[in-house]
Amino acid sequence: MNRLTKNVQALFLCLLLVPLFLAGNLQARNKVLGTVKLEAANKAAKDSGIWVDGQYVGYLKELKGSRKIMLLPGLHNIAARQAGYDEFTQTIRLEPGQKEVVTVLMKKNPYIRYGNETAQLKIAGRPERAAVFVDKQYVGHVDQFNGLGQGMLLTPGKHHISVSMPGYQSFETEITLRPHQKLKIKTNLMRDARG
Repeated sequence: MNRLTKNVQALFLCLLLVPLFLAGNLQARNKVLGTVKLEAANKAAKDSGIWVDGQYVGYLKELKGSRKIMLLPGLHNIAARQAGYDEFTQTIRLEPGQKEVVTVLMKKNPYIRYGNETAQLKIAGRPERAAVFVDKQYVGHVDQFNGLGQGMLLTPGKHHISVSMPGYQSFETEITLRPHQKLKIKTNLMRDARG
């Protein structure tokens, strides 16, 4: 065989082995990562936003299958937030390959009061799983505020609205609501060029 043929064969062999090496590497990595399974103890928990170590990752009922939470071994802080409820937090310690189940129970905040005069805000856009914040407080995800009877009730006055999702550029705006006003915001988040 000439030298060129040997080089082509060597390159071909490398191309065959690289996927096997990567697959073996991914299998080894999956044995290192731990998995967190979230269970909802009540209805409010299902739509609660989930933060892992301070980073929003989605809402509880969607975090399964290909969107399951896989983390490196060590300590991790899991937080769940929902408008009108106290924040749920739990610290877990994951070992390599361990599966940890976290049961999220949301408790109503007894100090939250809504007046008789409210305004309604609807939000439409993509991704539907993006987090919605009103005055820097998590209130839910876009999909919760877009359907029939799904608008959020807010007190009249000025509010800061933010919609964000990891891997996307955030959307922010200021609105001023009058009593009994109905307002709809539409936004499609742009993919973050850095990610």
